[in-house]
Amino acid sequence: MRTGLTAKDFTSSQEIRWCPGCGDYAILKSVTKALADGGADPDNTVFVSGIGCAARFPYYVETYGFHTIHGRAPAVATGLKLANPDLAVWVVTGDGDGLSIGGNHLLHALRRNTDLKILLFNNEIYGLTKGQYSPTSRIGTTSPSSPAGSVDMPVSPGQFALGAGGRFFARAIDTDKRGMAETLEAAHAFEGASLVEILQNCIVYNQDVFAAVTDRATAAEHQLHLTHGEPMLFGKNRDQGIGFDPERFTLHIVDAQTSPDAILVHDETNLAVARMLVDLTIPMAFGVIYRQPARTYEDDFYAQHPTKMKRERSVADLIAGPSSWRVPKAG
Repeated sequence: MRTGLTAKDFTSSQEIRWCPGCGDYAILKSVTKALADGGADPDNTVFVSGIGCAARFPYYVETYGFHTIHGRAPAVATGLKLANPDLAVWVVTGDGDGLSIGGNHLLHALRRNTDLKILLFNNEIYGLTKGQYSPTSRIGTTSPSSPAGSVDMPVSPGQFALGAGGRFFARAIDTDKRGMAETLEAAHAFEGASLVEILQNCIVYNQDVFAAVTDRATAAEHQLHLTHGEPMLFGKNRDQGIGFDPERFTLHIVDAQTSPDAILVHDETNLAVARMLVDLTIPMAFGVIYRQPARTYEDDFYAQHPTKMKRERSVADLIAGPSSWRVPKAG
């Protein structure tokens, strides 16, 4: 852990090549702040990306980085983590890169609980390749590839993560600098696969798709900020809350003044409630929605790996080592 570093220490000198006004700028600033506040070591931190607008991220962070191929960032990152488990490995992907061609790789990184910090930028569109609808695009989304409107049922990143057995799922939005930084710090501190969905505005191909959630006039009624152990309250005066309907097994809005005892207290270890929270649209849940630590994949891998590789061995030692090994008989 490094102390005394600031966000500037994690900011590279590379020219940033995103569209002016893109939500990625705000995400970049929040990530560099989270790294500094979390005591990250630039020499021990790696960012891995696939293909897309978000994939330029490794160029803009003063750490090690790999700009890999479409959808395969989780696979490359898994290899890195197994080769050197002491590295802090971040994956930057988008809704197209991560949930379309990369859905299979993302699923296995989550179910294995590999210690990766996965940031999924969700703007509900393909931005780099000129605006095709993506796996998260809403029904009716018009685009060059769907001029009459998409008929595809969108993927829910939260349901995908929890369904894959993910142990950490959180959501942030590019306009909430403070909330995003806190969520990223929680993901950074988690030991295991942490997936953070970040709602991000694409000003060219999907402008204002999250306007109801971000506009000042409506944000308070559309954002539910979760804190473990605290009531689920929202609204300008925090006079509304989230309750549970046991007959329909659904969440619903209750009046915080007339029915304070009906408001749920957020328990981020409750998987059943987490599954319902990720589907809320009004209000939309932000912060850590689900967190349940478990043994990481690399811990189990090294505990039984037939080569008995030791973490302290260098890559050079492994390359110069024997080209084959003997696997002992079971029993």
